[in-house]
Amino acid sequence: MNPDAAKIWSAPRWALAVLLALLGMLGPFSIDTYLPAFAGIGQSLGATPAEMQQTLSAYLFGFAFMNLFHGALSDSLGRRPVVLWGIATFTLASVGCALSENISQLVLFRALQGLSTGAGIVVSRAVIRDMFPPAEAQKVMSQVTIYFGVAPALAPMVGGWLFVHLGWHSVFWFLAVVGVALWTANYKLLPETLHISQRQPFEVKHLLRGYWQLGSNPRFLLLALASGIPFNGMFLYVLSAPAFLGDHLQLPPSQFFWFFALTIGGIMAGAWASGRMAGRIPPKQQIRYGFTIMLVVSVINVAANVFFTAHVAWAMFPITIFAFGWAVMMPVVTLLVLDLYPERRGMASSLQAFIGSSANGIVAGVLAPLIMHSTVALAIASLFMMCIGLLAWVWLHRRWPDIGRFINTH
Repeated sequence: MNPDAAKIWSAPRWALAVLLALLGMLGPFSIDTYLPAFAGIGQSLGATPAEMQQTLSAYLFGFAFMNLFHGALSDSLGRRPVVLWGIATFTLASVGCALSENISQLVLFRALQGLSTGAGIVVSRAVIRDMFPPAEAQKVMSQVTIYFGVAPALAPMVGGWLFVHLGWHSVFWFLAVVGVALWTANYKLLPETLHISQRQPFEVKHLLRGYWQLGSNPRFLLLALASGIPFNGMFLYVLSAPAFLGDHLQLPPSQFFWFFALTIGGIMAGAWASGRMAGRIPPKQQIRYGFTIMLVVSVINVAANVFFTAHVAWAMFPITIFAFGWAVMMPVVTLLVLDLYPERRGMASSLQAFIGSSANGIVAGVLAPLIMHSTVALAIASLFMMCIGLLAWVWLHRRWPDIGRFINTH
């Protein structure tokens, strides 16, 4: 924690949470805003559904690759420069998407968006731990998740309206405007939270040593799997939204927002519950609550889709409850990851995000196209993703029983 934290941010805690949530919203905005225009973009550019799916996987793999470096760079250069350069690159990439004349150009600029958007998500986690002790950090991380949840709920509504009234190019022009606004806000308001005494040397040998230290630590890897892989249990449905909502549930693009609103509502409610538990319930107990909720609702979701035809009246609610369970445990697991190596919190955040986003990319590029046309397959895959995270946590807890009993106090 930065010893000068109280001096560099004197405004209310919630104000910093809002600023960091705005940083984190670039990722979901980059995905959710253009999903309602997915089919329209394909028709306009003469792209097949498989080629359009590449615009998702290119973004996600770019996001995963650069996540390896955002946090490490922020450990050396400071949090603020990495954030500002990331937002600037995202803005230029959004302009490139808007001006794309064929699917190859769109895939290229989507990849560039992915390379840049991770800066806000990765660095914001390190900023929180720079500024607050553990219990406070969990509350702020929960607040960030709540505020951040508004963006993905609004994004498909905005994207659908823009697509219907102004065409698909306007979706990316809108993202460029969002980039300009966020860059301006962070340039004026975001302080440098990494204390000069905590900066790491920017040397290849030093970076490789740090990556090896983290990547060879089984506790780190299991924690990263426990937090990152279950997310795909609900993200799979987001990626498959055009087929799941349009084909299976017979919703028009203008009504996609119901799914996103319910899912993000689950995340926001879970994050609020996590904040209420901070400092009152042991972290490992909170993680157990989250996994129990996800396991129960995943089994129910599989059974419901096996025995009944998916219907809009009920098919979206299991994903909402799943999202609630994930958000209950996610802030705690993230703090456990960051506190394994306090001197390398940026790098830890990077590697955690890399593992999660690599899984996202595989799901987007390989799994989702294979199973999106079956609601039973979607439900089984969602359960499978959750079970990977659950097994990682069980293995971790059995080998290191004290994990999650306390959080580092420094």
